[in-house]
Amino acid sequence: MVYDTARQLAQEIAESREYKDYKQAKEKATANETTAGLLKQYHQLQLRAQAVQLGGEKDDALLQQLQKLGEVLLLNQEASAFLLQEFRLNQMVGDVYKILAQAIEVDLGILEEA
Repeated sequence: MVYDTARQLAQEIAESREYKDYKQAKEKATANETTAGLLKQYHQLQLRAQAVQLGGEKDDALLQQLQKLGEVLLLNQEASAFLLQEFRLNQMVGDVYKILAQAIEVDLGILEEA
């Protein structure tokens, strides 16, 4: 029953406005090879920055590189729209995770500060 409910939730997320907007914005942004490459680089830098932060360290050069690339992407209408829709989708999925975690009393740690 739990897995059936999870499948139903996955289907509802796939049919949500947030996911549809995300998917459409991603298609537009990645249609341009240069923009797609910059977005890939941006996501890789985000992951590296998160890993450094989780390790309790700080890499100012990495954060500056991430910020500069983010500024470049925000100047591109398709990339900017994609990043906004990605944020909205991630926010919804994060909210769902918080609801699930609260129901089973899982400590969210860093997520509760967000």
